[in-house]
Amino acid sequence: MLELDQQQQAARDWFETLRDRVCAAFEEIEREAGSDAAFVYTPWERTDVSGEAGGGGVREQMTGKVFEKVGVNVSTVGGQFSPEFALGIPGAEQDPRFFASGISLVAHMANPHVPAVHMNTRFLTTTRRWFGGGADLNPAIPYEEDTAAFHARLRAACAAHDPTFYPRFSKWADEYFWLPHRGVPRGVGGIFYDHLECFEPGKGATFDANFAFTRDIGEAFLDIFPQIVRLRMNAHFDEEEVEQLLEFRGRYVEFNLLYDRGTLFGLKTGGNIDAILMSLPPVAKWK
Repeated sequence: MLELDQQQQAARDWFETLRDRVCAAFEEIEREAGSDAAFVYTPWERTDVSGEAGGGGVREQMTGKVFEKVGVNVSTVGGQFSPEFALGIPGAEQDPRFFASGISLVAHMANPHVPAVHMNTRFLTTTRRWFGGGADLNPAIPYEEDTAAFHARLRAACAAHDPTFYPRFSKWADEYFWLPHRGVPRGVGGIFYDHLECFEPGKGATFDANFAFTRDIGEAFLDIFPQIVRLRMNAHFDEEEVEQLLEFRGRYVEFNLLYDRGTLFGLKTGGNIDAILMSLPPVAKWK
């Protein structure tokens, strides 16, 4: 068992609560589509590089009529980074001990007109503490109104905390979710943020402020994405559009295996392989 301090426990509780609400919302959409699909919960534990118990998480996955494959993972892990990996983590250069808790969600949809989506928020502790995360929309067949609605909801969540957040974090998402070998974006963007540090009172942004922002990103996602799904899930599609979807998914695979920092972090810290690779679509194609 990991020993959690008050901030760590609060973050973990929120990520698990958000997981429960997201899973319930997605199952409700399946019911509206006449499906009895439900999430299957698979707990896992890890052993730290030190040989001690290193926490774990729960992998939640559903295959349904609307959601062809959706995973909503939560994890709370801790221990020590390997010496080489610690060199690239803020605050771990001299002290490799760490704690990390978060939620990671990826949904691949059966209807090519419904966009895939990614959302992740997390809290990390080394000798420093910070929040990170974001959400981005990945349509095989983009609709300008869906993109606008998704961005507007994230913009509103950011504006409630800092007027610079949305311009900074949407630009960061455009730069991060980019496939340099193809010279194209993964999707239509969203926001991406990292290293929102939690300083002691009087020394900068507080834990409470950055935790509140991170919670609001989760709330914004839970508000807007089900709206987009319901708008598109009954749209007619043909075989040509399915092919378009499968080829688009190939780009998603390329990004997650070649560039995604979350994938690397999970693999380097001994995370559950199935949970880490949950983000990959069930079927994809390359020409």
